[in-house]
Amino acid sequence: MAKYSPSFKREVVLAHLKGTGHKAVAIRYGVDRAEVRHWTALYRQHGSAGLDRRPPRQYSAEFKLQVLQHMWREKLSCYQATALYGIRSKRSVPTWERLYHEGGIEALTPRRGGHSRIMAVDPPPLRPPSETGEARTREELLKENERLRAEVAYLKKAKALVGAKESMRRAKPGSCLN
Repeated sequence: MAKYSPSFKREVVLAHLKGTGHKAVAIRYGVDRAEVRHWTALYRQHGSAGLDRRPPRQYSAEFKLQVLQHMWREKLSCYQATALYGIRSKRSVPTWERLYHEGGIEALTPRRGGHSRIMAVDPPPLRPPSETGEARTREELLKENERLRAEVAYLKKAKALVGAKESMRRAKPGSCLN
């Protein structure tokens, strides 16, 4: 379900268009400033219909490239391009731009839905209890403990690398991802 109704969005946009700055409107209505700018751009481009709910679309790689090329050629911001083409999510165009810079047109091809797995490492199979009913030896427990510590350290390192990559992406100058 959408977080904000079309009537609420219209009220926010009209308040902004009456001359109140987007920051003041955002504070008054308790929404993000970027939302106010995005809704206003959609309203200016498409009227009230731009604020209505529509089901999400999946865009072709060709369409995404067309949007990016038009944005670069006309020196539009990501949010202006989003509004111009009636793209619902304000994060789509910046994401497409990042993907294009990372992997070209191939990176823009739509992918199957669902969640992707971060790690494809399967845990080792559980060992059945020994036939004699004895508990595992101290050595076995120490080995398992060492393996688990290494796994935790690996996961922490992977999380740190993802965080560093994300902060580098945010700090990249000249892109609308900032």
